[in-house]
Amino acid sequence: MTTMEHRYHERPPVADLRGVLACTWTRSWSIGAALIVIDVVPDACIDIVWRDDGLLLVAGPDTGPWRAPIVGSRYVGARFLPGAAPGLLGAPASALRDRRVELADLWGRRCAERLAEELAAAPDQAEEILTRALARQLRQAAPPDPLVRALVGRLQHGRMGVAAAAAALGVSERQLRRRCEAAVGYSPKVLERVLRFQRFRSLARLSAAPLVELALAAGYADQAHLSRDHRRLAGSTPGGVRVRAG
Repeated sequence: MTTMEHRYHERPPVADLRGVLACTWTRSWSIGAALIVIDVVPDACIDIVWRDDGLLLVAGPDTGPWRAPIVGSRYVGARFLPGAAPGLLGAPASALRDRRVELADLWGRRCAERLAEELAAAPDQAEEILTRALARQLRQAAPPDPLVRALVGRLQHGRMGVAAAAAALGVSERQLRRRCEAAVGYSPKVLERVLRFQRFRSLARLSAAPLVELALAAGYADQAHLSRDHRRLAGSTPGGVRVRAG
């Protein structure tokens, strides 16, 4: 019989990286013989991930569920706020959509190998080492697109749709789409869908209210709308969120 003990912990970003990172995180397993696979669902974010076997990669913005096999026993990551990664990574987010890319392909082999060596030498300090590397990179990085930051703020809380957001920001929908794809990795419509999906999942973990009430509170037209989007983005029914949370 296979046993697994799983721990996951998030920390808020240090002061130098507020406005760029959502958090740093660690995830560890104590696993028996069988291969473990977890489902990663879209959240409009990009992560830098270090694995204790030395792999150092960038997880791009997903548009659907990603089946991730667990190879090592410990992972450490830095999660960027939506739209904040391209300046530090040196690549548009659209180039990373639905992909996992080695950090060396973006930062260069020498820089990535030096960071990997630092992490391997002091794995218990991996979050701090990764944070320091990002703070150094931030000094020479282009700042996040303020237009996209404003768009994310409007869509994150469901205050308005894409057309209304474009009008409020004083740009055409075409320009908004171009800049959103570069910064976030996909169009404003997809961003709106992903943020609404995450809003529902947060509500479902905290509330025992009927799904139809949570769907409306999250910004869905009805429960059928929720079910369609949840299958598209998570590959499962919305009721499963509560089962996994419990």
